[in-house]
Amino acid sequence: MSISVVFLAFIAMLGLLLLGLPIAVTMAIMGVIGGLAVFGWPFMESTGAVIWSVQNENILTAIPLFIMLGELMLRSGIADRMYVAMAAWLGRLPGGLVHTNIGCSALFAATSGSSVATAATIGTVALPSLSERNYSMKQALGSLAAGGTLGILIPPSVNMLIYGSLTNNSIGKLFIAGLLPGILLSLIFMGYIAVTNLGPSGKREEVVSLGEKIRLSVYLVPPLVIFGIVMGSIYLGLATATESAALGVMAALYFAWRSGRMSLEFMKNTFVHTARITGMILLIITAAFVLNLTISLTGVVDELTAWVASFGFSTTVLLLVLVLFYLCLGMFMDVLSMQVVTIPITYPIVTALGVDPIWFGVFIVLMCELGMITPPVGMNLFVVQSVRKDKGSIQDVMWGVLPYMLMMLAFTMLLMAFPAIALWLPGMMS
Repeated sequence: MSISVVFLAFIAMLGLLLLGLPIAVTMAIMGVIGGLAVFGWPFMESTGAVIWSVQNENILTAIPLFIMLGELMLRSGIADRMYVAMAAWLGRLPGGLVHTNIGCSALFAATSGSSVATAATIGTVALPSLSERNYSMKQALGSLAAGGTLGILIPPSVNMLIYGSLTNNSIGKLFIAGLLPGILLSLIFMGYIAVTNLGPSGKREEVVSLGEKIRLSVYLVPPLVIFGIVMGSIYLGLATATESAALGVMAALYFAWRSGRMSLEFMKNTFVHTARITGMILLIITAAFVLNLTISLTGVVDELTAWVASFGFSTTVLLLVLVLFYLCLGMFMDVLSMQVVTIPITYPIVTALGVDPIWFGVFIVLMCELGMITPPVGMNLFVVQSVRKDKGSIQDVMWGVLPYMLMMLAFTMLLMAFPAIALWLPGMMS
């Protein structure tokens, strides 16, 4: 299959997405048309076995469990109380509650695994207080949108799960690999907020006594305990990603019960929302594997690898090209679409050049993070805009998030220069 045909097929797929066709339908159509064109009806007979094997993949059981974990944390009111506690500890820093946005986003991301859920939850809790205290809306909204992206980098991460299932890599190592980059990126965001709020005009909250801070710290116990159970069991080799997710759900159920909000209606809403999101994700993954079958049988990856190798690109240059590629895709596609459409093509090419597959997983997630806050279709931009009550323009969010985009690009360069940032902890795992 010629390179020109491959690019035409990719452009056709992007065109169908821009027309509003669901990503699962688009990938299934392209996979079936390509397979039938090359192999005829025998291709359709082989797809049954592929779909069956995907649906029986044990690791995918972790997806509904981690989604349920986030739902339990969201609906039990843990996020509201967590914000109060974080504000007490971080409010005196230059920037005040804007630091709390990042701190809470990082902590909530460590239990929910979803950027959209993180941005929506923390935004709903934080914006009334920020508005009441006359914080700059651009800075506040930008920090919420950027903080929400930490949900797919700080483990547990549903997007890391999807990358691992598409590339057959260790989910535990991917989770651990995202931990240090996620913490460093959070600190970089907070450093920027502190520097831009130095001086008398910078926002700070009132002093809270040490006794009050300690009293409020009890609200931080549930997310920290759940994070410790999930990541500790993986890091120490005591549980697989799926088993750790189940342990996390059990802990979240206990804290939901302690919160006093546990009821039949509570559980019904949790299960229904979990089933809806899980169904959407698994449908997309199934369609992605049908497309992958076509790609593997037609030799597209070998053709593309040879074509890229003909340019004589170094690994660094190729990664820089991919940064531009994902930055452009992020303007028009959501995270899940970017992952399932591009990973089957880019993964074999970069690993053929010697790039570590675990490191590349962190790189891909960083690029997807950028996509979530890249105008005009960055998902987190619209999520944060939807929870504000002052009816302001979405341009406030777009301008507010621009410095964070630049910081994430700079951090990507740092990760390329020092791969150990992502690979040190996985190398230390039991």
